Amino acid sequence: MQKFNGLFMKRTIIKIERLQRDFSVGIETVHALNGVSFDVVRGEFLTIMGASGSGKSTLLNVLGALDRPTSGEYVLDGIRVGSLSKNELAQIRNRKIGFVFQSFNLLARTSALENVELPLMYNADVPPRQRRELARLALETVGLADRMDHAPNQLSGGQQQRVAIARALVNDPVMVLADEATGNLDSKTTLDIMELFQELNSQGKTIVFVTHEHEIAEYSNRTIVLKDGKILEDFKNLGRPVSQC
Repeated sequence: MQKFNGLFMKRTIIKIERLQRDFSVGIETVHALNGVSFDVVRGEFLTIMGASGSGKSTLLNVLGALDRPTSGEYVLDGIRVGSLSKNELAQIRNRKIGFVFQSFNLLARTSALENVELPLMYNADVPPRQRRELARLALETVGLADRMDHAPNQLSGGQQQRVAIARALVNDPVMVLADEATGNLDSKTTLDIMELFQELNSQGKTIVFVTHEHEIAEYSNRTIVLKDGKILEDFKNLGRPVSQC
């Protein structure tokens, strides 16, 4: 945390300013994002909500460095993402962002441990001898110490999503970006996974969770609601623990 005039201030991890993303549809221009601005500080658990066509998927792609805005600025952990090359964007995705998807996206014929280890193979800062140990620690963090050698088809849906979360954590990213991460899970497993996200957040992890479900948003400390490419609401969720830096 930063200290300013005797007060401790949380560091800004995400800074979005006047973000615009336009698409051409025939002779018309669709403003998928239309002047969106917000900040996310270290240790926040933010949910982004909106109906189909609200712009949340487009915003997800920009936050994940998978798409570039038409105009505006996106700063991630002090890095101006819009000015990066394709190779630099790939490095940002690997080092700074941990992705968790609805469909898990695990390699079918590899163990849980090998799936978690995969992102480290693209991180030159991690020596090969450390990869397995970091993957083991990540799986222990999500409660799968006894499932490391299991293939995805030997795991339940909730366990597969825990492997995916461990994979997102293994590079120690500045942000975990989840896209409808409970969409393929039953209600009991959804509860377990959201409690895991809360636990990770209480440990200081910054989480951005894109969802259309109000029940999911209640697990976070803050919600942004999009409509027609603009921020309709941005509010704190009451009754949820605020994580510490």
